[in-house]
Amino acid sequence: MRLTSIKTALLFLTMCVLSSCNYLPQNNVILHITPPKLNNNPSYDVICTNSQPLLTFYNASGGVGNIMYSIQIATDSNFDDIIIEYTNVYQRSEYITSKLIDKDNKLTSDKQYYYWRVKAIDSKQNESDWAASRFYLDTTSDDSFMNLIRIDVKSVTVSDGANSKNICDITDIGNTTHWEPPPPGDTIHWVKFELANQAEISRIWMLSNPDGKEGWLTNFYWMSSLDGNIWSVIDDTEITNNDTYRNIIDFQPNMAKYLKLVIKDYYGYAPQLFTTIFYSQGIPPPPVVPNEDYVLIIGDQLNGFTFTELAKHIENLDLNLKTVTVPHYLISLEILESLSPQPVAIVFSGNNANYPNLPMYEFNGGFEIVRKSDIPILGICAGHQLEVMAYGYTYAHSTGWFDNTIIDIETAKIPDSIIIVVDSPIFKNIPNPFFGVEIHSWATSEEVFPLIGFELLAKSSYVQAQKIKERMVFGEQFHAEIDIAANQAKPMIYNFLTMAIEKRNSNLKE
Repeated sequence: MRLTSIKTALLFLTMCVLSSCNYLPQNNVILHITPPKLNNNPSYDVICTNSQPLLTFYNASGGVGNIMYSIQIATDSNFDDIIIEYTNVYQRSEYITSKLIDKDNKLTSDKQYYYWRVKAIDSKQNESDWAASRFYLDTTSDDSFMNLIRIDVKSVTVSDGANSKNICDITDIGNTTHWEPPPPGDTIHWVKFELANQAEISRIWMLSNPDGKEGWLTNFYWMSSLDGNIWSVIDDTEITNNDTYRNIIDFQPNMAKYLKLVIKDYYGYAPQLFTTIFYSQGIPPPPVVPNEDYVLIIGDQLNGFTFTELAKHIENLDLNLKTVTVPHYLISLEILESLSPQPVAIVFSGNNANYPNLPMYEFNGGFEIVRKSDIPILGICAGHQLEVMAYGYTYAHSTGWFDNTIIDIETAKIPDSIIIVVDSPIFKNIPNPFFGVEIHSWATSEEVFPLIGFELLAKSSYVQAQKIKERMVFGEQFHAEIDIAANQAKPMIYNFLTMAIEKRNSNLKE
């Protein structure tokens, strides 16, 4: 065979191979389509709290022309029992696509797993493989305060390995740090906790690797002790064939001063434990409040603090307001209504954690307040997102990118403008359009607003300000409290608090 014939044959063979895997270049466009990524919201094993969840996923890549998606929801992992199917779902943005479950397709079986999968299809009908995940539906799990109190841990010891302090590091950064014993190690690994005080434990939250199965605990149980010497297995805590990275373990109250996690098996290289939180049944005491006008700040960070110097900003305004800051896991509607005097307003702070890595039931008290309180509310950044989550956990989602206007300003990049779409006194002395300081990678979903009674007030490429139509519940995705010259949103908190004071004074006259 001549050389030219060999080249021709090799080229033909290569074309056939590429064609068989749908990867033919055409005008430098890759036909092969990668599956979409379903680790947005709901990510794997998220507890959905509304029977009409919003399914948000990261877009597929590759393909030709416009990309559409097919979505299937089933009651089994093999997708033999498909109960919902959507086709021709178009991409919503450069990074993500979402689909709200239609009213006619409401999920009817509560407290069970649903399996969902998505594939991408381009304008030439090239298809990606299916990407599959699952979520758990429990529409009552966010209805009321959890009636649980966190129990402090005095010390942690482990069978082997370093960084045991990461096991109980419940700061937001703690969700990305973990303990991992090195191999070969013992066949059975263990972690022992000494509690600060003897307590009746009734719930344990465990977080393992959120980025993949490596290190997930597959076979484990918990033990308790009053003296650290005599141990007994806690009923209902033995887990076998575990296939998730978030575990909420409930059991009958068990008196303990020491707790031990015994790990019998795990996926991969070594077990990994990112965060562990213990709870005892009970209602926390109300915060101490001043006998003068004040704003209640609800700190939404995992450790209960706020993301910025929010209290200082409010107290420095010429409104004669004090502040009281309370962690999100120590407040409920009942606790709020017991306060005397009542706050003039409530502000939900931001945080910098990834929601799927948080025990979301800790926000139930705040959800109650958003849904039912008559006190004016402003949510900032994460607080803004939590307002829509009060009506459905999946109603906020990752944007697929990190919006940080401080970095933009420092690098001389012009930040995106925010456009006011509804004239409201909350925007007094704010230009239209305006720049706001943004430090976030999540946003709320405008498409759910008609369903939950919200209205859009301002937007960029996503929702920037929102309001519950019939009540003084506002949300801002940006940070009006950050004091830099470029922040044109700074008057917003002042405007909100002025409106709250006027509402309070009007109520006093009635």
